[in-house]
Amino acid sequence: MLTKKLGKKGGSVSPRGTARGRGLTPGGGTESAARVADVLLTFAGTGDAQGVSEISRRLGLSKAVVHRILRSLASRRLVTLDETSSKYRLGLAAVTLGARALRDLDVKEAALPVLRRLQVQSGETATVSELVGVSRVYLDQVPSSQEIKMTVEIGRPFPLHAGASSRAILAFAPSELRLQILGGPLEALTPKTIVDRSTLEDSLSEVREAGTAVSFGERQPGAASVASPLLGPDGNAFGSLSVCGPVDRFDKAVVERLLPLVGDAAHEVSSEIAGHAEGGRRL
Repeated sequence: MLTKKLGKKGGSVSPRGTARGRGLTPGGGTESAARVADVLLTFAGTGDAQGVSEISRRLGLSKAVVHRILRSLASRRLVTLDETSSKYRLGLAAVTLGARALRDLDVKEAALPVLRRLQVQSGETATVSELVGVSRVYLDQVPSSQEIKMTVEIGRPFPLHAGASSRAILAFAPSELRLQILGGPLEALTPKTIVDRSTLEDSLSEVREAGTAVSFGERQPGAASVASPLLGPDGNAFGSLSVCGPVDRFDKAVVERLLPLVGDAAHEVSSEIAGHAEGGRRL
């Protein structure tokens, strides 16, 4: 999003919009949702399996309520029941969520100092993205200090065919994912989005050869970016780093200067994350 520094006015809140008026807990969310979270979090404090009675005593909830919550969590594989002991422990879905959270944390931690340096070197906004399913999401950014700048929406999924950050990932994605994207509908986010399969394939080949991608208004009108993939030990991309800003500040000389900066920065972050994995920090 291209932005200019603006002030923001606040507004009044209706009594019906208060937590009490909506039947919410003081921390936010419904009481039933809070109970589910409390039951799940009891497993964080112990490595042992837990029974209904034990959780009931810890939380001061009735056994019937705890049993109902555990059955719901088990149906979604967040917990699993040991039929022999009749006790529960964390399930595969919970482990997967934990691993994903840890991976995101590793990527953000490894990228942040590099993004700060890249922002100073470029004068533009520096971002880090991650591959999530068949989409890309921004994990973090260090915005430009200039008045007119580009900022990104953290956590929102974006298609893999549009924009430099996405194409940098897609070019180095596993072949099955790349073929899936190429074979699916290629939505035109702007008039400059690549929506022809053959043209996109040629573009991805160029990105693989160069190790970087450049975009001029593909995902957002008036915005430009230079991006490079974050690569795992298998050579597949799990994310990307980029520098982005208003298109009129990205002339040929600027792009040529940014290409090695972004490429080297992405290589640095990839190496740092690989070191984390070897050290056993990631699940």
